[in-house]
Amino acid sequence: MIEVRNISKSFGGKPVLKDISIVFEKGKANLIIGQSGSGKTVLMKCMVGLLEVDEGKVMYDDRLFSDTGTDHGPNGVHRQSIRKDIGMMFQGGALFDSKTVEENVIFPLSMFTNMSEEEKLDRANFCLDRVHLENANNLFPAELSGGMQKRVAIARAISMNPKYLFCDEPNSGLDPKTAIVIDNLIHEITHEFDITTIINSHDMNSVMEIGDKIVFIHKGERWWEGTNEEILSADNEELNDFIFAAKYLKALKK
Repeated sequence: MIEVRNISKSFGGKPVLKDISIVFEKGKANLIIGQSGSGKTVLMKCMVGLLEVDEGKVMYDDRLFSDTGTDHGPNGVHRQSIRKDIGMMFQGGALFDSKTVEENVIFPLSMFTNMSEEEKLDRANFCLDRVHLENANNLFPAELSGGMQKRVAIARAISMNPKYLFCDEPNSGLDPKTAIVIDNLIHEITHEFDITTIINSHDMNSVMEIGDKIVFIHKGERWWEGTNEEILSADNEELNDFIFAAKYLKALKK
């Protein structure tokens, strides 16, 4: 579980996040949705420590991660110990072009563990098998399709066996069929390994197919939250406008 408590963030005196409190649930795909500029990316960056909150707290299973700019949690818990439990899938994949698929997946293991080379290779192979890339070890990112690159990014994100997984627009740049594959893979891994997964998304297909919990951010505020079963019947004008606009734009792109 990850909990944000009354967090606020401003840039140049302009509020971007306004007193947001949310509980993101363990073993579920928690989707953050909202228009561009609504604050959802800033929220995710605050949750992983890429930005400091101005006010409020970020908690990881009762471990204090962020508290108005401090770098230590209660009982001497350092951020670094929590960061080792976090996997991150960046928008676009963010693979190292000069490294092979295998080297990309092994990279965090080399950075943050004392595993032997044999142990790192075994773990990399396990993760690549899990995302159905059994024979891609020696390929370079440029040799892969967009969907395969996203699967490598997922394999790298889970290589450290994380408790928490963050995915920033995992379907960006993908065709609808491939997007469904990536959605299903993230959802399966979330439930299989009982991970707290946070996904930033504009894709209403993702919301409806894998959204165990949905949080709608509007102008820097938590405007609505519920399940994918509840969202279509929600009595919320701004949410309904967002859903309609997302479906309309998707239809135009087909």
